[in-house]
Amino acid sequence: MSAPATDSDSGRAARADLETIYRAAVAAVDPARLVGLAMDGACHGAEQVPDLIAGASRVFMLAVGKAAAAMAREIERRIGDKLADAIAVVPRVSAATTERALILKKKVRVLASGHPVPDESSEAAALAACEMLHGAAADDLVIVALSGGASAMFTRPAQGIALADKIAVNQALLKAGASIRELNVVRKHLSAVKGGRVLRHCGGARVLGLILSDVPGNDLATIGSGLTAGDWSSFGDAVAVMKRRNVWGRAPEPIRGYLERAEAGETDATVKSNDPILERVTNVIIGDGEVALEGAERAAAALRYHPDRWNELRGEADDVGRAIAKYLCEVKHERVCVVASGEPVVTVRGGGRGGRAQQCALAAAIELSEIGPGRRITALFAGTDGIDGPTDAAGAFASPGTVADGDRAGVSAGTALIRNDSYNFFKAAGGQFVTGPTGTNVSDIFVGLVNY
Repeated sequence: MSAPATDSDSGRAARADLETIYRAAVAAVDPARLVGLAMDGACHGAEQVPDLIAGASRVFMLAVGKAAAAMAREIERRIGDKLADAIAVVPRVSAATTERALILKKKVRVLASGHPVPDESSEAAALAACEMLHGAAADDLVIVALSGGASAMFTRPAQGIALADKIAVNQALLKAGASIRELNVVRKHLSAVKGGRVLRHCGGARVLGLILSDVPGNDLATIGSGLTAGDWSSFGDAVAVMKRRNVWGRAPEPIRGYLERAEAGETDATVKSNDPILERVTNVIIGDGEVALEGAERAAAALRYHPDRWNELRGEADDVGRAIAKYLCEVKHERVCVVASGEPVVTVRGGGRGGRAQQCALAAAIELSEIGPGRRITALFAGTDGIDGPTDAAGAFASPGTVADGDRAGVSAGTALIRNDSYNFFKAAGGQFVTGPTGTNVSDIFVGLVNY
């Protein structure tokens, strides 16, 4: 007869189930599969895609983002000889592997680019892409395959703005806890390609945007800073974001001067929703956080859990983590799997190392240790891209015993939370979740198992 399961046994089993559910969520948003569905006209909004491709004399392709490699590979495979030229802008961390595995007919140029902070390679990628797109004609089709990370990886500052100044503003907004929506409002208005401006480089060709969304609500103007979409925001909105996040006064003078002149109408605006250029654009959302959650729920059900959808992950990571912990402690039924997706933010006040998923997990762990000691609760907060902020971790596990695990390892959960040092806490306490880059990205995912 086998020995009865201990709490540590059940905790290990719960972590294994969490990883299985997470990987099912990631598999559900496999970029190649989703691109294939869209090109077959088999997903919502893609009904005209097969005719667009068939009617084009030539096809040009620009793939940008964390899923660019898989999206470009599938597009190249399906387009075949009609593909005239193509660029895939991929994260530098995966560039070497991508270049070896990506190309079928050697028509795709693989460009490594900076992320999460743009750099000179991000600017070089945008310049190369614009040069390629200038070769398109009215009877051609430009396919823009867009995924999370594109804003940093595809950067061309507006005339008169130095890349270093734009990077400085971006970093200040990140540290101030700006949301992805706020970040991209500012990025668009300091750019020569974002906010629909890349369309002006396409030579009158039809444009097909195949978009893997990492933005809750799937706002086309926010995903990748709206390369192929009309922009609802204004230069004044960009200034308002910087002032609201207390960045305006610290911004480089050329940035402030440019935005003030732009507000006065002295520079070209982003493409607006009534611009005739949008009449030749078809944008299709091929996948998002909802698709990932559906995959997670199917996997949870297969493991005999009862799926339960929680709220969108939105707001300060500390608040999100505490709120989720309280909700988990209120669950009464047996074998419940709570899932959610979204993008919390972290207002950086300390000098530690971490990401928003790990910060959420740490806040949840502290709350669980206080209100749920002894409860069978294990949770995972992780990025679907396998990268949580500027770290090599995807996220972290949290349970009522996580704080005690840290104490035994000589690290304080409370101190780490204040210092924004969740990465080093979980590395010491044993709760870090590392997957490596997944090749896709639809924001963060939370999975919590209760009463298992």
